[in-house]
Amino acid sequence: MMSEITAIPAIPVGTENALAKPPLCVDLDGTLVRADTLHEQVLALLLGAPWLIFKLLRWVFLGKAHLKSQVGRYAALDPTLLPYDKRVLDFLQQEKDRGRMIVLVTAADRAIAEVVADHLGLFDRVLASDGVLNLKGSAKAEVLNREFGRNFTYIGNDRADLVVWAAASNAVVANAPSSLVERVRRISGVELVFPPIGRLWQTLFSAVRPHQWSKNLLVFVPIITANAFLDAGAWLAAAIAFLAFCATASMVYILNDLTDLAADRRHPRKRQRPLASGALSIPAALAMMAALVGCAAALSWSTGLFPVILVYAAISFLYTVKFKELLLFDVFTLSFLYSIRLFAGGYVTGYTISLWLLGFTTFLFLALAVMKRVSELMSAHKSGAQRLARRAYLAEDLPFLQAMGVASSFSATVLMALYVQSSEVTIRYQYPAVLWAFVPLALFWQCRLWLSTTRGSMHDDPIVYSAQDWVSWLISAAVVLVIVIAKYPFFAR
Repeated sequence: MMSEITAIPAIPVGTENALAKPPLCVDLDGTLVRADTLHEQVLALLLGAPWLIFKLLRWVFLGKAHLKSQVGRYAALDPTLLPYDKRVLDFLQQEKDRGRMIVLVTAADRAIAEVVADHLGLFDRVLASDGVLNLKGSAKAEVLNREFGRNFTYIGNDRADLVVWAAASNAVVANAPSSLVERVRRISGVELVFPPIGRLWQTLFSAVRPHQWSKNLLVFVPIITANAFLDAGAWLAAAIAFLAFCATASMVYILNDLTDLAADRRHPRKRQRPLASGALSIPAALAMMAALVGCAAALSWSTGLFPVILVYAAISFLYTVKFKELLLFDVFTLSFLYSIRLFAGGYVTGYTISLWLLGFTTFLFLALAVMKRVSELMSAHKSGAQRLARRAYLAEDLPFLQAMGVASSFSATVLMALYVQSSEVTIRYQYPAVLWAFVPLALFWQCRLWLSTTRGSMHDDPIVYSAQDWVSWLISAAVVLVIVIAKYPFFAR
């Protein structure tokens, strides 16, 4: 099984008779493009004009070909942003250079097929669905037999293509499981195989963004600030809350990737995300969202956290579809989404967060939210863009955002300084003076994050960045050590 195009020996143009090989007929969805164009058009239609869902349902009853034709009228796709399979493209270009006829034959509507063909400039002919005939399966086989007899090679990826491969002289299989490849071998001569890129479990794991779960560790903070290290019941309740937030957050991340599909494909790094790259299909993403919602509901219901998770999910949804596009409202919403994790941790463990902690974290989380936006804006500015996709900020807003974020960081540190000399600390700790170490530790950590941001090293959420940063881990360990020393006389002797 060959997985690399370089395994095909190069033959100079003009040294091979163009008629020596049969026409090369290639499918679009799942083969040339690692996605389904109809699914993406339906998604774009519903995101842009959700009220058209009733028309969409009527189109479904009028047949697949009619559905594709009508959806294409309302939701055009940009062919430059589609996730093409580079291996298939290279193969087609090589065969084209040898003089072989290349035909795009697809069940997608002719409108999208011709747009793709015009963009790539590879195809001698285009055969596609036309609003009446859905060119899939046996219908595709009949059309190709009528055009070329059995003298054609077909490149496909789906079980529906088995009847087409059976009618072809040769087969090329792309992005199909090994079981389907074996079935193709039994009915046709396989010329070449392009195996799927990556493993399914890796794709699913990447889609839920487990590296982002570190933000949900905030539910454990109320236990630490209450010095309830030995309360096993609180730790168990917080652990369940942590899992509920992880499931909810992952669901929201998938939703975010669905709504930001075009924007992610324009981004140099985000284009590699499972949905943007075509590694994860839209139906699979929706199924994952449903499963994650079920997990989050079950976990949160068991701890009485369901209303809080519902509020978190609702605000996250609004942020994903609209709030992220609103000037300043986006960073304040992000700050609140951090804070709600603290509230949830206090609620399920019984250790309510103090007003001091609330004040400190309000400024801290606002600083981190602004830091995230500054990092994105700096990255966009370096690439030549004047603004972020689906964001209201411009390049000239950068100095203000930096000043706002740094001011929030210092405000949080000032509140920390006021807290360590309050009467509440005197009551809770045997050696409250030790807690003054919090002030330089907090200030050093935030200043280091800001320096990393201004240098362009902050490529992700600041909390995620900190979870992968050894200096941040050392500071966290120092904070815990300070709490223990201040609380227990044994360590101070």
